[in-house]
Amino acid sequence: MHLTMILALFMNPGIIVAGVAIIFIALVTVVVLYNGLAVRRVRVANAFSQIDVQLRRRSDLIPNLVEVVKAYAQHERSTLEAVLRARGSVNAAAGEASAGNFGAIRSLSVASMALGGALGALFARIEAYPDLKANTQFIALQEQLSSTENRVAFARQALNDAVMRYNEGLVTFPGNLVAGVFKFQQAELWTTSEDSRALPSVGIS
Repeated sequence: MHLTMILALFMNPGIIVAGVAIIFIALVTVVVLYNGLAVRRVRVANAFSQIDVQLRRRSDLIPNLVEVVKAYAQHERSTLEAVLRARGSVNAAAGEASAGNFGAIRSLSVASMALGGALGALFARIEAYPDLKANTQFIALQEQLSSTENRVAFARQALNDAVMRYNEGLVTFPGNLVAGVFKFQQAELWTTSEDSRALPSVGIS
């Protein structure tokens, strides 16, 4: 009797239509949420690509800067070596992060801060070399580095904005359910400090 009633209930056209409608709505919701998260993830990747361009531009300027400084300040070898080591760390971290490993953004931001500190120390030492400060090639490199640092700061803010919007979608309901099923992972903010942010501008005004 009960089985007959259950079968009759499921054979009811209204029940069938309602069930199909619920399934359809659920599928559409999942698709919309998934696509929304996927789009936000792409925007994070695009924002990172912009900062990556500027970091590579800065990295390309550093060997020229080192060569110019070496010609005037041969006693600053240890400072120059620190800059080159920090540059190498940034390049390595950028290679990891640009491969789509969002977790590597933290490592890249730390490496970038270290490079900023090394550059700041270098420019502080350069104050003792007036002939170097007057060198036209050195002045041009200063201006290019200053411009690049400004672009890095702008790109960093754009990246963090994209990361925040993406991460919000991962932790809010019902997006968190879809994120869990499809294994979306949180992206890292580009962290920095006021002190490290100011370092690269020392002597580049």
